[in-house]
Amino acid sequence: MLIRRPSDILPSEITPPALYAQRREFIKSGAALAGALGFGSLPAFAESAHGQKLDGLRKSALSTDEKPTAYESITSYGNFYEFGPNKDSPLKNAQRLRTRPWTIQIDGEVKRPQTVAIDDLLKWAPLEERIYRLRCVEGWSMVVPWVGFSLAEVIRRAEITGNAKYVEFHSLADPEQMPYVRTPVLDWPYVEGLRLDEAMHPLTLLAVGLYGEVLPKQNGAPVRLVVPWKYGFKSAKSIVRIRFVAQQPKTAWVKSNPEEYGFYSNVNPEVDHPRWSQAQERRIGDFLKRKTQPFNGYAEQVARLYTGMDLRRNY
Repeated sequence: MLIRRPSDILPSEITPPALYAQRREFIKSGAALAGALGFGSLPAFAESAHGQKLDGLRKSALSTDEKPTAYESITSYGNFYEFGPNKDSPLKNAQRLRTRPWTIQIDGEVKRPQTVAIDDLLKWAPLEERIYRLRCVEGWSMVVPWVGFSLAEVIRRAEITGNAKYVEFHSLADPEQMPYVRTPVLDWPYVEGLRLDEAMHPLTLLAVGLYGEVLPKQNGAPVRLVVPWKYGFKSAKSIVRIRFVAQQPKTAWVKSNPEEYGFYSNVNPEVDHPRWSQAQERRIGDFLKRKTQPFNGYAEQVARLYTGMDLRRNY
């Protein structure tokens, strides 16, 4: 397995030293991203130090009041295995990703199967900023100011049938743009899934930006899923297909190692990963660890979805 233990994360990796040496190049790549995306029919943009700024965003009442993690840390440290196994691999390798043109196929148990261009998807609902906690299964965490809208809007427009019980999310798997798709790290394409009631919950977000700007390529551009009460790998990146199905999807990590990665993957400090404890986490930028909260601190909003379930068995 390529996943490392929390104890393997060195302080120098929290904000990688190489990031500062590459700062000028990173800013250049952000400007190139802005040009490559084009303005088209997207919401109003303005130039920023990193890329395209999204204007006119409304603030969401669903946000946490915690201080967001620094932009440089969010965009330089993470998992995106299509671009490599290391935490800095996405920043180094994702700039080759082409995010225009981009379409999302919506099909399966729906009355209105359709293929939607990303620029049209952005018109489906007002964009808002939602500051969410992000907890990784490896033991690190962040606070991210995402930009997007509730996945429930997509479900409403798809007009699902009575047979739809789950939602599958398929990520792009293009070896030309994503070099590690050629490796057997996972069974590509990356597939994740939610139960329908989880997908329809107001907290479940389709994100197209962060820090008020267009979503960087290394963070899952141009559109990704965000499910804040679950471990981070549940939030599929660079989505190209949303499929409604009757049976529980066979997701990428469950197929890879079902003993370590369950379908539900709710943040639970009482259920350890087989190779490390989940009782504590290290917030990127902090020195000391903190206690992990059930459902990543969102228990009041989502615990009812799992009433009567054995959350140790259904991990």
